[in-house]
Amino acid sequence: MSLQDLKERNVGTQEYMLVQEDDYPKTGWEEFKQVMKRSIKGELFGGLKITLKIMKEALFNNNMHTVQYPTEKLPISPRYRAVHKLLALLESGENRCIGCGLCEKICISKCIRMDTRIDENSRKEVLEYSINLGRCIFCGYCAEVCPELAIVHGGRYENASEQRAHFGLKEDFLTPLDELKNQQEYDGFGAISPNADERMKKTPLAY
Repeated sequence: MSLQDLKERNVGTQEYMLVQEDDYPKTGWEEFKQVMKRSIKGELFGGLKITLKIMKEALFNNNMHTVQYPTEKLPISPRYRAVHKLLALLESGENRCIGCGLCEKICISKCIRMDTRIDENSRKEVLEYSINLGRCIFCGYCAEVCPELAIVHGGRYENASEQRAHFGLKEDFLTPLDELKNQQEYDGFGAISPNADERMKKTPLAY
């Protein structure tokens, strides 16, 4: 588009399609005639034929085009990046994670939190490993950077559950009021950066 075309932007003369209002029926009789005309031409029966054909396939040949979710689920691609899964060693059953912290460092959403300690054998031990799925964008960097293949993206893509016991109460996660003064903010679970106001840019309103 040239500069002249940009300045002469007119909705009706560019690539927009004009609707011919003269073809629309204006009275009830004209609407009735249009409906009858389209019905006689077979458009209505053509659509009804397709519907009956699909219904016949579903009833007699068990060829359903819908699934009964959640009891029935469609297969997903093996490369689909769904909810994270922590793997264990096949020999000992212990967690593969060595607590290197690479997944936590590379996470661009800062949704991974890991707490480690050095055990009595001078080896790093993972005390806590948590992922905030509300912040995760499922980019897969954590799985790609893991040197021990301890974290992968599994095929489970649902965060909902039918069991009440699978969820926790909000009151259980909130800090008690008498301990608010001792609460420590973690820079990675939805907390904004300290200089967020300075980094904020105004939205240009004039072009």
